[in-house]
Amino acid sequence: MTNPLLISPGRVPAFDEIRPEHVTPAMDVLLADADAALERVVGPDVPPDFDAMAAVLTVATERLSRAWGAVGHLTGVADTPELRAAHAENLPRITEFFTRQGSDERLYAKYRAVAAGADDAHLSPVRRKALANWLRDFKLGGADLRGEPKARYAAIQERLAELSRQFSEHVLDATDGFALYVTEPELAGVPADAIAAARAAAQADGREGCKLTLHFPSYLPVMQMGRNRALREQLYTAYVTRASEAGPPERDNTAVIRELLQLRQEEAELLGYRNFAELSLVPKMAGSPEEVIAFLRDLGRRARPSAAADLAELREFAAKELAIADLQAWDVAFASERLKEARYAFSDEEVRQYFVLPKVLEGLFRIVETLFEVRIVSSPTAARGWHESVGFYRIERNGTLVGEFFLDLYARSGKRPGAWMDDARQRWLRADGQGLQTPVAHLVCNFADGVGGKPALLTHDDVTTLFHEFGHGLHHMLTQVNERDVSGISGVEWDAVELPSQFMENFCWEWDVLKHMTAHVDTGAPLPRALFDKMLAAKNFQSGMQTLRQVEFSLFDMLLHTSHKPADDLMGLLNEVRREVAVIPSPTYSRTAHTFSHIFSGGYAAGYYSYKWAEVLSADAYAAFEETATAAPSPAGEDGGKTTVTVETGRKYRKAILEAGGSRPAMESFKAFRGREPSIYALLRHQGMA
Repeated sequence: MTNPLLISPGRVPAFDEIRPEHVTPAMDVLLADADAALERVVGPDVPPDFDAMAAVLTVATERLSRAWGAVGHLTGVADTPELRAAHAENLPRITEFFTRQGSDERLYAKYRAVAAGADDAHLSPVRRKALANWLRDFKLGGADLRGEPKARYAAIQERLAELSRQFSEHVLDATDGFALYVTEPELAGVPADAIAAARAAAQADGREGCKLTLHFPSYLPVMQMGRNRALREQLYTAYVTRASEAGPPERDNTAVIRELLQLRQEEAELLGYRNFAELSLVPKMAGSPEEVIAFLRDLGRRARPSAAADLAELREFAAKELAIADLQAWDVAFASERLKEARYAFSDEEVRQYFVLPKVLEGLFRIVETLFEVRIVSSPTAARGWHESVGFYRIERNGTLVGEFFLDLYARSGKRPGAWMDDARQRWLRADGQGLQTPVAHLVCNFADGVGGKPALLTHDDVTTLFHEFGHGLHHMLTQVNERDVSGISGVEWDAVELPSQFMENFCWEWDVLKHMTAHVDTGAPLPRALFDKMLAAKNFQSGMQTLRQVEFSLFDMLLHTSHKPADDLMGLLNEVRREVAVIPSPTYSRTAHTFSHIFSGGYAAGYYSYKWAEVLSADAYAAFEETATAAPSPAGEDGGKTTVTVETGRKYRKAILEAGGSRPAMESFKAFRGREPSIYALLRHQGMA
């Protein structure tokens, strides 16, 4: 049997061929190879030389990482009980190997010898950065520990990996496990295509009526548009109590969270830090937890007057126009949508009719091709995905391959909620003599598929999400760095990694961009300029409340990993943060922390602030495009306005930030582009708070 996980160097796995029974045999082979490579590289036959060590160890561990990454990716997009079991069986083995490698004193000593012998003649600045990261990570990986502390550190890493897996599975199971069957009249106000999808889902289950789930394409239309207040409350309650004590005990994340926090604190103390936040910030831009907390509280203070005004207006409108005298959390999305319609004379549903997915993709690709001087080509036969709806594309420049990506856009059972980008393969001038390996990305969203033979329709928020994830993908794929560990997003400080993604969101608010990526689903007509002007006027609608929501999540995360005692009930801390920051009271039963995957299973622990931190960078970076905007082409007699899709500025941004990847500190890359350090003013201006 040919095992599709035992892929040759530089290849992309055939995802449609991978089966659960392939996982353990492949890991047996790859772990044995990696173990042998580790023992060889620390021995006398391999000198303390960058290339010599990479040819032995990096080649073996990269192959293991890519195969295991493919397995982990499949558990997120095509989960089955069998695949989950195979992943769980092998996770401790993979964690043990990489923990052991990262704390091996012999390997650490050899890399220190490489650093001691480095000079400008044979070690480039890029390699120096990679080497500095390795030495830092050895310290963070417990290489300075000895005896029982070292063994305990390894045990903590294995248990943390297992708990992270459990947390993610509980969220997925709690989301997939909910279904509510309602009659069509109960969905009054919900868009017709959402009702049609719910009806089809019920029919697929052999049931009458309409099936509602907690996946966003089903949940959000009801919360925004459904006039049935009791139904909104029922769905909201189910959504905010997922994976908590309110549901089945086997899906409750309460104990998982407590143990995760205890082990993170213990890990930090073993390594000489007061708390996990201090440890988390070592490889980030921010200097200390205190600096981050001060940043968040300052931003919260700036946003609070705007947020309070937003809420007062919403409550007054709900009472006068909707007969909702006691505005509750499950009313906010509905009342906000009605208020926006009343104030700006349009609805999200009206706008959605113009964002037909194929046209949106065409427009997105057009911007990327223009700004970054590349060509995007559909390449369905070059690689095989994990679902029939998954596409595969090439990015070329002057006929030369730059990078490739899988595109998985639709929500379905067995696929975890949310949107994300991860890497299938990094750019790397391979150390085994196989030449240049180009990067490959997975771009994943959870949009509603089209129904009744019509294409999928996106909300403007969906479009922004797509641009966001594509920005991450560009950071990964357009890099020109040839060292794997600082290529693309690798090695980029976590609180700067959102810069390219949030930067791309800005184009979703440019007329010269949107007019080329819209076509009414029935008539094919582009988005009317008058409707766009209304959207633009509403751009900062409730921006104060939205900013405070992000500050709330970020401050909770940072305090959770600094002052909070892991054994204490985290709801006490969450309620304290809500009292300090939030303007909209949350129900006492709300358990949003129990599905906070970013910090409990997604790598953002003591790092969720990165979204707001990087938003300062991204807003200031986009201001450079505003400053160099040119007259937009338009038919005679029409005002085309200006376009920020300017090639010269795009080239400068690409070279300074995207192509540099993690090969230098993010602040150096930002200053190479802007000529100065970032200012918060651009963010406040973009959000209407300056």
